[in-house]
Amino acid sequence: MIDTPLVTLTPRAVEHAKILLARHGKPDYGLRIGVRGGGCSGLSYFVDMESQEKKGDLVFEVDGLRVYLDVKSQLFLVGTQVDYEDSLMESGFKFSCSCGESFTV
Repeated sequence: MIDTPLVTLTPRAVEHAKILLARHGKPDYGLRIGVRGGGCSGLSYFVDMESQEKKGDLVFEVDGLRVYLDVKSQLFLVGTQVDYEDSLMESGFKFSCSCGESFTV
């Protein structure tokens, strides 16, 4: 595990991730955050439940929540903040990259 993560998670994102993991009966799992091919820019963000580290993963913990980043995603997520938004218009994990753009998944 690393001491200084490439990605930061807000307390609200960590809290909601823990709630989701518990609801799905997977409180010992962590959160995999990454990018994959797709979307209008050629990439899209994703969040998933993960039970174990894969080869090349960067793994860190935030307030007891284990977070996994695959090798490819590490390059694209440097400086990204993940928050959780819950409003009338949308709800989900909100990615704010260092360029100032935000996306919700």
